[in-house]
Amino acid sequence: MLASRLTFHTDVTDTPQSFDVAIIGGGLAGLTLALQLRQSRPSLSILVVEKNTLPPPPAAHKVGEATVEIGAHYLAHTLGLKDHLEATQLRKFGLRLFFGSGSNKDLANADELGASSLLPAISYQLDRGVLEKDLHRMLVDRGVDVRDCSRVTDVVINTPPDRHQITVTSDDAEYTVRCQWLVDASSRSAVLKRQLKLTEPSEHQMSAAWFRLDASISVDEWSADKNWQARCNGLSRMPSTNHLMGCGYWAWIIPLVGGRSSIGLVSDPAIVSLSSYDTFEKFRSWLGKHQPLLAERVDDRADALMDFRKLGKLAHSSKRVWSRDRWAMTGEAGVFADPFYSPGTDFIALSNTFITDLVTRRCGDTERGIRSSVYEKLYQSFFQSTMTLYQDQYGGFGDTRLMSIKLTWDYAYYWSILAWLYFRDVLTDLTFLRSAQPDILAIRALNDTMQGRFRACAARRQVDRGTGRFIDQISIPLMVELNAALLEPAAAPEKELGENCERLRRLAPMLLAMVDGRKAPGGASTLLGDLEARLA
Repeated sequence: MLASRLTFHTDVTDTPQSFDVAIIGGGLAGLTLALQLRQSRPSLSILVVEKNTLPPPPAAHKVGEATVEIGAHYLAHTLGLKDHLEATQLRKFGLRLFFGSGSNKDLANADELGASSLLPAISYQLDRGVLEKDLHRMLVDRGVDVRDCSRVTDVVINTPPDRHQITVTSDDAEYTVRCQWLVDASSRSAVLKRQLKLTEPSEHQMSAAWFRLDASISVDEWSADKNWQARCNGLSRMPSTNHLMGCGYWAWIIPLVGGRSSIGLVSDPAIVSLSSYDTFEKFRSWLGKHQPLLAERVDDRADALMDFRKLGKLAHSSKRVWSRDRWAMTGEAGVFADPFYSPGTDFIALSNTFITDLVTRRCGDTERGIRSSVYEKLYQSFFQSTMTLYQDQYGGFGDTRLMSIKLTWDYAYYWSILAWLYFRDVLTDLTFLRSAQPDILAIRALNDTMQGRFRACAARRQVDRGTGRFIDQISIPLMVELNAALLEPAAAPEKELGENCERLRRLAPMLLAMVDGRKAPGGASTLLGDLEARLA
């Protein structure tokens, strides 16, 4: 048995309390895990310990508002929150990128990459504070013991046998809790990872700052051009995750319920230093130089500032994220890649699903050990594959052509493999995973090749000033088909995965030809529509 300890207090009061599962951290990862566990096995006794006040106050800053397909499906369907999300949150209108927005007084003159109508699979823009408040209430109603304003000060792993022990300190008490399963959902506090010395540094080190305004900011108002306004078939662009792209950075504009807005900037510090925008005033000044259209709107609503936060070294990893010895990490307590493409809630969904299976599956130590090992390798593979999408690629973020091709591949890869595996509910099917392993490994290698080519192009640091081009993702047949296919009932998973992989193999040389400025091989229009012509 693994034994590890922080400084252990001997003067705690009361007999140790006992739970089946103790979760350190009451943010999105911890609260959703508790709900998933409660739904999967109602008899489990569950404790959630959160150092901050729960429910969070209205102005508590929670980043990670945008979701994509896996995270949205997890919340809506795995947890059964679809009706609740529809009533309390906003439906997202996809990812929308503008190139050259900093060089034009009229946004219609920038290049735009996005969809002209909604794709079939739903995603959401979340006000994290609102959602976490609602999750807290649901858990209390379901009998989960949620304790706020409480800090875990000591941790002992696997002592006595098959039990972990934590010491919890609150304003008026200090007490010991024992549990069969201990899960760290403490975000960047990373209690277990630090104690067990599992921290894994990342070469991909982005910086970010972000803030919220108690005011609405809509890119729809940034041009009076009627043709531009009509591109989205009467739909507002505001519910999109709107990105203003540039060499080495991207700025986001995300709407929240209640007419609020989230504004942020993520940058490669080798190109755009965090010190140039690490306060609200410096952020406004930076926008004035590089994204004046956004700067003007922020300046007009500066008195509506709700909160501001900065963070360097966003990406981090862990040598392990769970163990057959009944401990685990979820959310940012384990790994975090990059906020571009909004994968944070996806990884919460994946880790919580694996952890829930390990906790609730009735099996012996041998099978639990096998499953723990398989899930660990699969999860780490997903994380490393996701990291390739970002590593050394920020230099190309201002290049319309490169990013249009890259996003087409990245989405196709995501919907064909990772999202498909989650939607088909096969992530814990060991028989299927064994049969699928050759295909998954081969396509991961192909993705590595594609990202290498994108990385070489990004090194040129080309920036487009914009010519008003619209790269409409709805006109790319492959994107619509793959997104819609996620919602289809599962029929023959092995056959479907094989077809997805074969489609990606056909797609790769077409996109590589376009990257090089060559004509795409025959049949490209079947998958890509008029993408080649739009980028000409």
